[in-house]
Amino acid sequence: MSRKARASGLSLIEVVVFIVVLGVGFAGMLILYNQVTRSSIDPIVRKQALAIASSLLEEIELRPFTYCDPDDANVLTATAPIVGVGNCATVAESAMAPEGGETRYGPNFYDNVNDYNGFAMAGSNPVDPNSIRDLTNAPISGLNGYTVAVVVTPIAGGELLDVADPAAALRITVTVTAPAGVTVSLQGYRLRYAPNSP
Repeated sequence: MSRKARASGLSLIEVVVFIVVLGVGFAGMLILYNQVTRSSIDPIVRKQALAIASSLLEEIELRPFTYCDPDDANVLTATAPIVGVGNCATVAESAMAPEGGETRYGPNFYDNVNDYNGFAMAGSNPVDPNSIRDLTNAPISGLNGYTVAVVVTPIAGGELLDVADPAAALRITVTVTAPAGVTVSLQGYRLRYAPNSP
């Protein structure tokens, strides 16, 4: 009796199917790896945006909130944000904007909370890509692509339950937009604790 020898091995069709399945698997792994790499950077960017927003919010909240400009002679005795007898001597803090010539950086720096309304910084300036700056006007490197916008507004009636007079509180909103569309927005309040207290 003779035995027929059967050939062992893989056919050409089996090899092609194996290569296709292996290629699809590798492509799926590369797509997954790319997404994981992209999203692993997101927390770092979000933390940096949060650090920028919280430090600027704290800087603003530490400024005085008075009827008069803090340099005014009657800042500690004024009873309303107007210039006149018994109130501000020269400059009342009634506008939500800095007084002429004030900037975030000295010598005429923002000296009241409302001066920060409309303040912005942008790290995409082609002339100065590090234009996100600290309080001393020094550029902070590594913040290209970050932008900052500040809005200071009087609170709405009933917004804060413990505040009877809406004019006695300001809402501060600091929004930082980071690369890859990450946006962090923080809100805080600054109350006028006593009418004349800075």
